[in-house]
Amino acid sequence: MADPVPVIRKLEKALADDDFAWSLLLVGEDQADKLATLTADLRGPFSATGDGKRVTSGFSYWGIAPTIAWANATNDPFYLVMKVGTESFLRHWRKLRPQVERGGFHLVSLGIGTGIKDRTILGDMRRNNPDMYYIPVDMSSEMLRMGTLEPVRGARFPVSQVLPVQLDFSIDDNMDELAQMLARLVGDEPILFTLTGNTLANFESDEELLGTLTRVLRPQDRLLLEVASTTRLDQEAADAAADEYHQTRAFAEFVTSALRYNTDLKINNDLVKFVGEVEDDGLLVKILWQNDTGDEVRMELPDHTEVTLPVGDTIRLYTTRKYSADRLKRLTEACKLTPVEAIQSQFRYTRRPNPFGLELLLLAPEAAGETGHSLADDIWAR
Repeated sequence: MADPVPVIRKLEKALADDDFAWSLLLVGEDQADKLATLTADLRGPFSATGDGKRVTSGFSYWGIAPTIAWANATNDPFYLVMKVGTESFLRHWRKLRPQVERGGFHLVSLGIGTGIKDRTILGDMRRNNPDMYYIPVDMSSEMLRMGTLEPVRGARFPVSQVLPVQLDFSIDDNMDELAQMLARLVGDEPILFTLTGNTLANFESDEELLGTLTRVLRPQDRLLLEVASTTRLDQEAADAAADEYHQTRAFAEFVTSALRYNTDLKINNDLVKFVGEVEDDGLLVKILWQNDTGDEVRMELPDHTEVTLPVGDTIRLYTTRKYSADRLKRLTEACKLTPVEAIQSQFRYTRRPNPFGLELLLLAPEAAGETGHSLADDIWAR
């Protein structure tokens, strides 16, 4: 068999020397299977609380229309959660980066988002490891194409060291396959996995997702986790958390875009509800479409079958959370993760005292043994 390396190098050079916006993409899933999953989720039972029919995490960004809607929402100055998160990340990262920037890490970004945070990380890490690989992973190939532009162009990162991977990283088998591929690619060299932008909070079972990610971490690897935090756990705080997302029309357009793109449901934003609840030492925000029209509504699904939406029925469009320190501690301990460092800051964009903030955690698998219980306890006590 001919050596594939010269062919790969020729391909890399051909793309690097061309001004056209080429992008390579490793597709890990059958997209027809994903469409079938979305269709099945939209056939769920009646629920007046958003616990029946749903658009599960990942599908909110899946497809060109949701991707464009997400890009529009992130550029909306009234989307304060995104604005403050982007602004605070650089400060938080600067305090954590000494732990990883000299370790020869490669970067695996889980849920690429806008790519701005990846640009910051890559710019710092590559100075000490010019041969590092950047592997962004997302269920949406359109999000991967959009999100990689910022790190590649902004950080001048070589295209030949970028490998976008289309994959739903919430599935155990997918992560096992990804881990095997990464091991073949980088050998025993350490990997920094990142899950930023409060992405963990978008999954129905955040502990299950974090456990799925933890199982592929080797002792030399690290996980950079960013979540929204709260110092209060009461209904007033839950309502305020929901209101954060209700302030911008662009966000409402984003969360309804999966329905607009994949069904024939006529969307009226007045039927979109933002519901805050206190949940297990945290705040849960559910964003729902609810049939308050007074009549049954029929909705055609991607397979051209129809479902009936009775009066009061809901479709959950999006889930997010804010975490208390106690919940974060229990969550990481349950997944056998130890904090190496943690940086927390409070939001200051309102006139009245605000209980909300952001937490950036650098986590190691317990097997790494680099931090004892005393250090972990000190970090959680801050």
